[in-house]
Amino acid sequence: MFAVWALPALGVHAQSQNPVFVLNSLDGNVSVIDPVTWTEKKRIPTGKEPHHLYLTPDEKSVIVANAMGDSLTFIDPRTAQVQRTVTGILDPYHLRFSPDMKWLVIAANRLNHVDIYRWDGQNATLAKRIPTGKTPSHLWIDSRSKTAWVSMQDSDEIVAIDLGMQTLKSRTPVGSVPADVFGTPDDKFLLVGLTGGDGVEVYDISGAQPKLVKMIPTGKGAHAFRALGDKRHVMVSNRVTNSISQIDYANMTVVAEFPGPSGPDCMDITADGKYILVASRWARRLTVVDIATRKVVRQVRVGKSPHGVWTLDHAPRH
Repeated sequence: MFAVWALPALGVHAQSQNPVFVLNSLDGNVSVIDPVTWTEKKRIPTGKEPHHLYLTPDEKSVIVANAMGDSLTFIDPRTAQVQRTVTGILDPYHLRFSPDMKWLVIAANRLNHVDIYRWDGQNATLAKRIPTGKTPSHLWIDSRSKTAWVSMQDSDEIVAIDLGMQTLKSRTPVGSVPADVFGTPDDKFLLVGLTGGDGVEVYDISGAQPKLVKMIPTGKGAHAFRALGDKRHVMVSNRVTNSISQIDYANMTVVAEFPGPSGPDCMDITADGKYILVASRWARRLTVVDIATRKVVRQVRVGKSPHGVWTLDHAPRH
């Protein structure tokens, strides 16, 4: 029923058997894909509208955030078996653990707040709910676990939250419909994808207030980031242009372009650094792009409105 898109054998291989997960937002489930045969093995029911997912600090569970289901689904990242479901988590749209592993931060996209949960290694306890304004979207937390940066997609802002004080400390106007945010490893710059625009804004966040320092043209609908893993480059998907741009964040320039068919959204990079795995949101496909040749080498049919993409066998996050 779920067939690999017909293409000549182009040598897409995986280093291990750990599955690839694709979140089907409008189906309320997760496609589990074998990275050797590139076939969908099963679908895991979750809550309504799973959009994003994140690995627990002990790497024993991947957490699927079910925004409209007000729940989190914990899945074994190696066996793809459901471990447990946690309910009563209001509108978990985007989520991220702080690097010191003390906090789980969740953006409630439709309810206009950010929740900070205390993480004890097994369970999350709500510590503070912070009203943010209209439509918090994506999160990034600095390497010192001091500040969480959040894009506000309907008010065209980014806000900074002090994790220690658990208060909102700044609010900065940005371009049209900000989505994903990505911080450089030195914590100096924050990149903001403008889904309502045609590129990425770069902010110097080393001072008291963020300062816009550059606009990087990438393509219309700049949306989601994924670091290449070499501590030098980050990919951004351009949902309207149907492309993926590679940004050198040492000099903030685009150095390569890749195809991103049918509304590219979230991405992952394979551990060997050879392939981009990207959700083709409008085509119900997981697309595999060869980085060396800059060509699509495979597509796998998944569910409706695929969003989050993730595998344990991934390249480093910076």
